[in-house]
Amino acid sequence: MIEVRHVGIVVKNIENSLKFYRDLLDLKIERSMNESGKYIDNMLGFENVHVKTVKMLASTGNTLVELLEFAEPVGSNIIRKVNDLGASHVAFTVSDLDETYLRLKQSGVKFNAPPQLSPDGYAKVTFCFDPDKTHIELVQVLK
Repeated sequence: MIEVRHVGIVVKNIENSLKFYRDLLDLKIERSMNESGKYIDNMLGFENVHVKTVKMLASTGNTLVELLEFAEPVGSNIIRKVNDLGASHVAFTVSDLDETYLRLKQSGVKFNAPPQLSPDGYAKVTFCFDPDKTHIELVQVLK
């Protein structure tokens, strides 16, 4: 493996999710497209897929975050706990966690707790939720 290419997050409403990922977390839209046809059907193992995808980059530009809004087939609204099997959260590095926390909290973003210092003193960390209740970890590296 060379690197992690992207993280895919299925969302209910792409516009609501863009308000979180683009407007609050400052990810930049790299590409937006509507996908359907044999290729995407084969890749996902469904028939008649219709999905809008928005690929986004953080300022470092190394890893893509891909938001996917499925018109067909519509997925289930499953609220995952952070300890459920499978992918549990996405972590983003921020430069100032206290400022980010206050800004997001004032915008109505829900958090588990205020920023906490890790036991080893390496980082400040908190968890919040995107509009679809996906767990988002925010980290400020201190050392």
